[in-house]
Amino acid sequence: MLGSIDLKMGTLSKSIPSIGGYLAGEHDVVDYLRHFSRPFIFSAALPPAQTAAATVAFDVIEDEPWRVTRLHEIQRTYADGLKAQGWDTMASTTCVVPVLVRDEGRTMDLTRILFDRGVFVCPIVHPAVPRGSDRLRTCLMATHTTEDICEVLSAFESAGKELDLI
Repeated sequence: MLGSIDLKMGTLSKSIPSIGGYLAGEHDVVDYLRHFSRPFIFSAALPPAQTAAATVAFDVIEDEPWRVTRLHEIQRTYADGLKAQGWDTMASTTCVVPVLVRDEGRTMDLTRILFDRGVFVCPIVHPAVPRGSDRLRTCLMATHTTEDICEVLSAFESAGKELDLI
């Protein structure tokens, strides 16, 4: 694949603890987009603190590969656990695992119940997603322990049963 992809685009707001994103490619192509891409024309530079945070995060990823390996292990355990309970994780294979609820009110109820049980999740509802695809966004870190994952899975199971979602 080397040499067959002209542009690589990514975000700095999911796995990398920062904001914004990036576009990488040959200098001439990136320069063209800088001058003729409407969204880019109206964008601003990243704040220095966010740039530093992203740079350090990339250093950690390169210097401590065990974290990526551990994150993949945690993600599989967590997503498999949710699926075994009957949740739809939308086939996610990343550290951002959605939990599809499909109803705005019930999504908010589930968010509150989980919070009361010590689990912080982000509800994603209309207009951020189409109606009927309301979900929770759960995010994993390499530093989550097996006990953490078990505790969260237990909270999801009891809350899901309480709300007749699973």
